[in-house]
Amino acid sequence: MRELDRAIFAWINHWPDGLAPLFLFFSEGIKTKGVRIGLGLLIIALLAWNAKTRKTIILALVAWPLANGLTDQFKNFFQMARPDVDFPGAITRVHQLTSYGTASAHAANMAAIAFVFTYYLKGWGAIWIAIALLTGLSRIYVGVHYPSQVLLGWVCGAFCGLLVVKTWEAFSKMRKGPEEEIVSAATTSTA
Repeated sequence: MRELDRAIFAWINHWPDGLAPLFLFFSEGIKTKGVRIGLGLLIIALLAWNAKTRKTIILALVAWPLANGLTDQFKNFFQMARPDVDFPGAITRVHQLTSYGTASAHAANMAAIAFVFTYYLKGWGAIWIAIALLTGLSRIYVGVHYPSQVLLGWVCGAFCGLLVVKTWEAFSKMRKGPEEEIVSAATTSTA
């Protein structure tokens, strides 16, 4: 399995340099002022749009820090080196990182957001799924994660997204109470 992971890493990591601007954007874009402003405006717009988008963005903003924290725990307890540290011939296109690479936080964060958006906004989630996929690939391309580390990041993110969504639904159900639930179910079945 390790050899397959390394072979896939080498293949993606050695894709043409012409792809560098795209993958550097998905890997490091959040550090730029323009992307931060754009995301801030998107958050404000989704908060203002309607109740469904408001719920979605709030739950996404809860899910991504959980995903980030989960990947940090994996890095602390299951210490796996990054390819830019232990893979001869790795092309490193960003500064070398000193933390372990066990699970990609970048991939996890985007997967958490993608899960929440897909769950509540269906088709609009496809944009975030694409962002999550490109972000994960970018971390391999720039040389800081093996494919297995990105895959674990995506799993961590999807798990945190699911956890947040199901926790919210359970909380909402408890808040409604049995009477409102019966009325809601009756209204739904007659529609």
